[in-house]
Amino acid sequence: MEISSFLLPKDQVAYITNSLSMLEALEQLEQHHYTAIPIIDNEGKYVGTLSEGDLLWKLKNTAGLTFDNIGEVPVSDIQKHVHNESVLINAEMEDMLTLAADQNFVPVIDKEGVFVGIIRRKDIIEYYTRNITD
Repeated sequence: MEISSFLLPKDQVAYITNSLSMLEALEQLEQHHYTAIPIIDNEGKYVGTLSEGDLLWKLKNTAGLTFDNIGEVPVSDIQKHVHNESVLINAEMEDMLTLAADQNFVPVIDKEGVFVGIIRRKDIIEYYTRNITD
């Protein structure tokens, strides 16, 4: 079964651009109660995922960086420690189980790499649970 029927579309998903500041990214994570959030570039292409841990490591490992000046650090300057692998919109659900084991969500892109939404781990697990018990 194609993943498109499980897609949570971009307009229903919180995401950030890599030009936002560290402070703005932190505020987005807090506002949406996320531990990680997709990052897109100014062309709408998926470029990675930012996690709470990435923010903490940046704060810890950057001399002079404090909560008072994190608004000066762009997301693009933060090292990403987690790689959420993306899939094409025409991928099959049967290919998603391995990704769901390591990712809270799977970013979905079109053939040009443009971010179109996510598949939540919860939806992948429910799909497999229904199909195993049927």
